[in-house]
Amino acid sequence: NPLPFSHRAIKEHQRINNTAITKSSTQLKVYYKNMSRVKLLGVNGSPASQRVEWALKIKGVKYEFITEDLQNKSPLLLKSNPVYKKIPVLLHNDKPIAESLVIIEYIDEAFEGPSILPKDPYNKAIARFWAKFLDDKCLPAVWKALWSQGEEQEKDKEEAYEVLKVLDNELKDKKFFGGDNIGFVDIVANFVGFWIEIVEEATGVVLVTCEKFPNFCAWRDEYLNCDKVKENMPSREMLLGFFKSRVQAATAIPK
Repeated sequence: NPLPFSHRAIKEHQRINNTAITKSSTQLKVYYKNMSRVKLLGVNGSPASQRVEWALKIKGVKYEFITEDLQNKSPLLLKSNPVYKKIPVLLHNDKPIAESLVIIEYIDEAFEGPSILPKDPYNKAIARFWAKFLDDKCLPAVWKALWSQGEEQEKDKEEAYEVLKVLDNELKDKKFFGGDNIGFVDIVANFVGFWIEIVEEATGVVLVTCEKFPNFCAWRDEYLNCDKVKENMPSREMLLGFFKSRVQAATAIPK
């Protein structure tokens, strides 16, 4: 005997069933996103910690920030990052991920939300290149020059100028590193975009001027005036006080 359902009725039943499955799948993804346990071991005011916080906020991920004392590292930090024993460390459902660049890429892949890295493989590779340049070449040279004294200072400043010139050339005719919108490299560049000017004020060592690095300074102006940046940076006054105290400690004459 034929089935007591018309072809149209069967199709409608299948459509409703498929819609329910799709809706259920979407709800399940949201459920697991909300239920996932995300913790960040870091230090308030650390550029590396701040990068990760920014990435989490872009994705809309709720997280618990656990402040570490780097002079007395917690057993959790030492257990979570036994190789480098450094912050930041992301704990996602108790699974640790270390190193800020690795963490940001993990966040971009593990959570739904706006993309942080480019989707195109070539553009993604270029973004990774500049992020690595910032961490491996730029930050060490700039940091050393900002705190250098005596005969080594001029040499250290010249080395910093070289890497800053590379960044300046890369930013020619660009609003941000990735084009018109802030992306992965701009997040990684948070130290040169925000911290460097504060340390310059604290130490009295000036590295960046508009005459030397016009493209870099234009990028920094756009960067600092971006709402996304303003929402995700620590207190300037707090950082300035911290670095001034370091200068005072370094120049104090023992009695």
